[in-house]
Amino acid sequence: MFRLLSIEFHKLKNSKSSKILSIIYFVLFCFIALFASIRFNFGSIDFRVADQGIFNFPYIWHFNTYFLAFLKLFLAIVIVSMMSSEYTNRTLKQNLIDGLSKEEFILSKFYSILVFALASTILVFLVSMVLGLIFSDYDEIDIIFSEMEYLPAYFVKLTGFFSLCMFFGILLKRSAFALGFLFLLWIFEGIIQLVVRFQAKSLDFIVDFLPLQSMSNLIVEPITKLSTIKSAASQINPGFEKDYDVSWFGMLIVVVWTLIFVYGSYNLLKRRDL
Repeated sequence: MFRLLSIEFHKLKNSKSSKILSIIYFVLFCFIALFASIRFNFGSIDFRVADQGIFNFPYIWHFNTYFLAFLKLFLAIVIVSMMSSEYTNRTLKQNLIDGLSKEEFILSKFYSILVFALASTILVFLVSMVLGLIFSDYDEIDIIFSEMEYLPAYFVKLTGFFSLCMFFGILLKRSAFALGFLFLLWIFEGIIQLVVRFQAKSLDFIVDFLPLQSMSNLIVEPITKLSTIKSAASQINPGFEKDYDVSWFGMLIVVVWTLIFVYGSYNLLKRRDL
């Protein structure tokens, strides 16, 4: 494992675009999380997002994992770029000539995906913990470390998404095409959801098994969970109810998709004449 990782990070070290994107990702990651703590003064208006309770424990675990997950697109570009550069620079063929098996090649990419997802999850934990300790109204240990199931859900979500990016990168060999295909998949799933919602509501459960939608389902939006928003929504719709918990069955669906993408990547590579 460490040998395969060292090979991958040696390639990343020599890839200027991957280094720049990775740095931008982690800088933006910290900046967006800290942005909410800035106080804005506009004449008589004194406003700070952090005062709205978004950094209260345990709500912060839900809030940060949901919104910071949108930045995964930066690392998605790194993943597909890693795959396309293997073909354009012919490093894939050279690695195989040097004795690396196709299985080891795919594993090296998957281990890199796990490292990216784990590093991002650890960063979410650290940033959330610091902001929570500074701004949260609650500092009891049992409250601080409650509802932390959003962190493993975040890790699984990123791992599944990056595995999908790896699959498209190998399938299409070009980063632009891979990202474009990812966008087309998002549109395709949206069309399926509209068709099911308006034409076949009895098949609504199928939507939850779609790859991108299953990843999105892991962490639902947290805004309506805030007491002020929730009370306003209840007044508009007295029957308003929403399940904000992490579904372990939903996590299993994403894990299965991850295995499919990894195996699909290996199968593509195995069948191709390089």
